[in-house]
Amino acid sequence: MSDTMRFLSYEDLDEIQMEFGTPSFVYDEAILRANARAVMNFPNAYGLFARYAMKAAPTAAILRIFNEEGLGIDASSVYEVERAVRAGFGTESISLSTQELADDFTYWAQDGIKINLCSLHQIHKFGKWGKTKRIGLRFNPGKGSGGNNRTNVGGPASSFGIWKDDLKEALSLCQEYNLTVERIHTHIGSGSDPEVWKTVASMTLDLARAFPSVETINLGGGYKVARMPDEKPTDLQEVGSPVCELFKNFASETGRKLKLEIEPGTFLLAHACSLVTRVQDVTSTGPDGYRFLKLDSGMTEILRPSLYGAQHPIHLLCEPGQEKFREPIDQVVVGHCCESGDLLTPAPGDPEALFPRNLPRGEIGDFCVIEGVGAYCSSMSAKNYNSFPEAAEVLRKEDGRLGQIRKRQTFEQIIENEVVP
Repeated sequence: MSDTMRFLSYEDLDEIQMEFGTPSFVYDEAILRANARAVMNFPNAYGLFARYAMKAAPTAAILRIFNEEGLGIDASSVYEVERAVRAGFGTESISLSTQELADDFTYWAQDGIKINLCSLHQIHKFGKWGKTKRIGLRFNPGKGSGGNNRTNVGGPASSFGIWKDDLKEALSLCQEYNLTVERIHTHIGSGSDPEVWKTVASMTLDLARAFPSVETINLGGGYKVARMPDEKPTDLQEVGSPVCELFKNFASETGRKLKLEIEPGTFLLAHACSLVTRVQDVTSTGPDGYRFLKLDSGMTEILRPSLYGAQHPIHLLCEPGQEKFREPIDQVVVGHCCESGDLLTPAPGDPEALFPRNLPRGEIGDFCVIEGVGAYCSSMSAKNYNSFPEAAEVLRKEDGRLGQIRKRQTFEQIIENEVVP
């Protein structure tokens, strides 16, 4: 693996340490905008609307960049809807697909937020509200894709969406409540195989045949990025081109020219952020054990390795000129939590197994930069575990300047909602 960081320099690390402290998430504006433009060029036959899956990283500064680039929002809760509106998104550009359809959504439904109903119960609930009649339906097409069961959100082991065999009941409920289905939504998980995308797109179009009112097919996101050298990324043109042809064939057969929606999160964010940390302790369990580098960060910022056995590029950096005294050796990188699962270097796909990385011999005070952390890290951490404060977030602007976009949480903010009876 290359020792070169994706977009930061050692001088940047010094400035980040002095101005914002560690740990800090650092996002690169140029990469965010370039990724947004790549998404906007996804192959389509009759129109495309791309939404950002904001659960990947919902900080307002990031939302505003994507708003400027023309993306809409895929929200997973009414709270995300609220954050998107406060960040400047118009209600017409926001869509909600949620596991928990809160009663609070009645307000947003009247205000123009689109919705994909994700279960038969949600159809009942929404239909009884009677606030609006135009809806989308999310189906589980019976097939999924992902590196493990936790990133695979399609198939019989997934609770997301209306099961494909419940199509007739979903259709009956929509007729009962006089709901107009304008959109069919599927999302299968994180994968890069074009044949899987083509198969699921075909299955989704088949679902649309049962709803003559459908105008849009939403194929979700899940475009895999290659964080590690042995991983294969999704090529948007490669997966999109055969899907585009399917839409044209469908139009030839039915006369219906359906629009396409996609909802990437990881593709937009993963490589646009690095987590800047410091080595705060070093320990060894002897010649038959391991050498551990303990960071001032961990599962309080990045939970994916502990949760999935996910792999992230890790760079150990000492002061310039000292590299020649630091021969690479095998080391295990762990976090600062009093938790055996706070592990940054697990075996691939196995969060419980230690998997040492060959890194320059780390010492206390060294910078440790973990890359590929833009998506599902700051937003999906073990926040405040061991009462550690939430990390700062920084934006590296297109001109190279660094600016804070989320302050480090204070101790007072951690405890401010506590009540002693």
